[in-house]
Amino acid sequence: HPVIAGKTEAEHFKMNPKLCAELNDGHHIPVLGFGTYDPEEVPKSMITEATKIAIDAGFRHIDAAYMYQNEEEVGLAIRDKIADGTVKREDIFYTSKLPSTCHRPELVRLCLEKSLKKLQLDYVDLYLTHFPVPMKPDNNLNPTVENGKILFDTVDLHDTWEAMEKCKDAGLAKSIGVSNFNRRQLEMILNKPGLKHKPVCNQVSIHKCHPYLNQSKLLDYCKSNDIVLVAYGALGTQRYKNWVDENAPYLLEDPILGAMAEKYKKTPALISLRYLLQRGIVVVAKSFNEKRIKENMK
Repeated sequence: HPVIAGKTEAEHFKMNPKLCAELNDGHHIPVLGFGTYDPEEVPKSMITEATKIAIDAGFRHIDAAYMYQNEEEVGLAIRDKIADGTVKREDIFYTSKLPSTCHRPELVRLCLEKSLKKLQLDYVDLYLTHFPVPMKPDNNLNPTVENGKILFDTVDLHDTWEAMEKCKDAGLAKSIGVSNFNRRQLEMILNKPGLKHKPVCNQVSIHKCHPYLNQSKLLDYCKSNDIVLVAYGALGTQRYKNWVDENAPYLLEDPILGAMAEKYKKTPALISLRYLLQRGIVVVAKSFNEKRIKENMK
């Protein structure tokens, strides 16, 4: 409900530490997010519908990226839910990400402004450097040469981060962070001379944080530096052929998770999500199935 115990929904989330984690810049991030990455076979219209279902189910943290090439559809869903009175803009925590082809400082703000134009929103709540590896600027978000080798660029992460800081200072992004960074790369940012804004989070995605790979060392390092760890691909179910061994076990078929699910009358997916939440990790769960979207919010 928009008003809970006399408080707006946004205030209610901030007051309840079980629902939100505090970021090092004073803002708050809902601990459970809805992921919007869609494989090519998923119709774009399904993205809009799934995002609406997620918001109706109670999701307020929407995780997206320029690289997903579906921000128009996600933005439409958010605006429709604002228009029908389900939420206000301040109730939604929206994350977008800077693609590797836009690491050059002069391209950072331009790319964020493109995302905002697609979304038809005035700001994002969180803007992340999607990957720590710069690539040559190109309309193709994964530029390659004929032999399939990636065309890397020579851009200092410090320069990219300064451009990210300017986006925050301009009010285009309330918070800024990183994604897919290891400890050494985080240290490069934290030890940057003249650092103005620390990364508020490090989102590790695509099978890098779930019960089979719990990232305890990275989690401890992030906590020690007041950086929130965000887990994407937390259910280990996206078995992309280029990244995952087809013979690897299915996380959700794990017998221990199955036994716990039976004991607590939940699903293996919910046990897996709860495991991460109880470790202080913000979790992004993705599904285009209405039943599972609603189930994940439980």
